[in-house]
Amino acid sequence: MDEWSIQQIARIAGTTSRTLRHYGDIGLLTASRTGLNGYRYYDRAALIRLQQILLLRDLGLGLPQIAEVLDREASQEDALTGHLAWLRQEQDRLARQIVSVESTIRALKGGERIMASDMFDGFDHTRYKDEVEQRWGAQTYADGDRWWRGMSADEKAAFHQRVADLSRDWSAAAESGIAPDSAAASVLAKRHVEWLTAIPGTPATAPGGDVRAYVIGLGEMYVAHERFGADYATSAGGTAGAEFVRDALRAYAEANL
Repeated sequence: MDEWSIQQIARIAGTTSRTLRHYGDIGLLTASRTGLNGYRYYDRAALIRLQQILLLRDLGLGLPQIAEVLDREASQEDALTGHLAWLRQEQDRLARQIVSVESTIRALKGGERIMASDMFDGFDHTRYKDEVEQRWGAQTYADGDRWWRGMSADEKAAFHQRVADLSRDWSAAAESGIAPDSAAASVLAKRHVEWLTAIPGTPATAPGGDVRAYVIGLGEMYVAHERFGADYATSAGGTAGAEFVRDALRAYAEANL
């Protein structure tokens, strides 16, 4: 029977032995056996389940939600078929984003007029529909979707610029070495919270919503999921930038929310 050690799987999957042990400890990914040396070994079925876990993690789902999704699936084949469909959609979206950015670069080099409607082809927020509905409910997605579709092209461009500016300033702050609970970091955290609470449909704007818990939870998600943490990357690499954002948001939330 084919099987791989925890170190081999960590290297092949681009993760860490620590992460795999954590998945095992919470019952998300059980090793097929444990050797006399205490090392964990994984068989083919475990590898397939790990592939599913990593795909769902890239979608931004938390580990409890991933466990629920996998437990609901009738078979691994059905689950992978669904994930493959999502990957193909994502491939198409990325291809359109590449064309969009290339078009913008050509326009800038040639001094041509930039069409706002063309700049955001492929930046389709609806790809997060299932994820948002699973995390926060159908009404949350519907409110956010209605708000986004009601914006003009210039308003959408301004929104993207606001996000880009915030990401840039977070990365610069993390690079500067200031403390997450410093006054400068608090100003950034305040901007971040103001941005979050300006978006209809999020838990931060729902009646009775716990803004403090939402902000702290998002900070944790930035570290846990590479897709989000990449927005706050620093020259140190890894999750250093996302960890700074997480700590600064927590400090601000605990003091002000």
